[in-house]
Amino acid sequence: MSVRTAVPIAMRLSWLVLFALMISEFVTDLPGPGWATTLLPAAVVFALMAATMALQVRAASPQGEPRPPVEVDPPVTGRWTALNSPADKVPSHGTHVYGQTYAIDIVADPETEEGGTRARPPFRLLWPVVRRNRAFPAFGAPLLAVGDATVVRASDGQRDHLSRNSLPALAYLMLIEGNVRSTLGAHRIIGNHVILDLGEGTFAAYAHVQRGSLQVKAGDTVRAGQRLGRVGNSGNTTEPHLHFQLMDGPDPDSARGVPFTWRGVGVPANGKTFTVEERTAPDRAGDVGGAR
Repeated sequence: MSVRTAVPIAMRLSWLVLFALMISEFVTDLPGPGWATTLLPAAVVFALMAATMALQVRAASPQGEPRPPVEVDPPVTGRWTALNSPADKVPSHGTHVYGQTYAIDIVADPETEEGGTRARPPFRLLWPVVRRNRAFPAFGAPLLAVGDATVVRASDGQRDHLSRNSLPALAYLMLIEGNVRSTLGAHRIIGNHVILDLGEGTFAAYAHVQRGSLQVKAGDTVRAGQRLGRVGNSGNTTEPHLHFQLMDGPDPDSARGVPFTWRGVGVPANGKTFTVEERTAPDRAGDVGGAR
């Protein structure tokens, strides 16, 4: 087993040991003071976790000079705004793990018939604590294949949870929900997802897909512009959006990030709004990939 594969497993085992120690303090009556039965082992586990996290980051960090950006089609059509873009910093999400070095988040910012835009609900300090996904214009937007490819992973059984764009909900995500998902593995962090093999050692990952929306399965071949599914709010998210990245392998637990550029768009910077014209590549379900 390679280090890149073993390190995430060790990380999850460390979390499980820590949780077990915490639970045992409340449900068992072990002899001796708490520092001997719980605190000392917990300190050892924390030290192991810190070492494991350092190894995980090192294993996922780019080696040598970065690859030239791979040009692919945009994964959406319509009007969108970029967040957490590699055009502004690398790694874009503050970490190399899970192949996120050059990842990008995008949120829908569609124009209305009156010429304005349908605004996303803003972040609130206290109220409303959560919002339903339909309040966000990205929810349900079509996801399109960025190139001719083979589907290597396709999963859409996780629920689309409510938004986490208030201070209490964000604290819950960061302190509780996020840690639990990290323990369970990358598939819980990225939520429902589809991963495409684009060839030449490049894989495209679409994260936070809407539950039950995928129109493809592992082993399918797809054409550029073909509809894959819809934007959702599954996994580690604050609101419905698309998290997109290229990687050098099909498994986010062990892959390294690969730079990308979208044909006709480039790599939009944080806060930059861009528009992708509707394409007319029919998918196997008989409809046409395009904007809502």
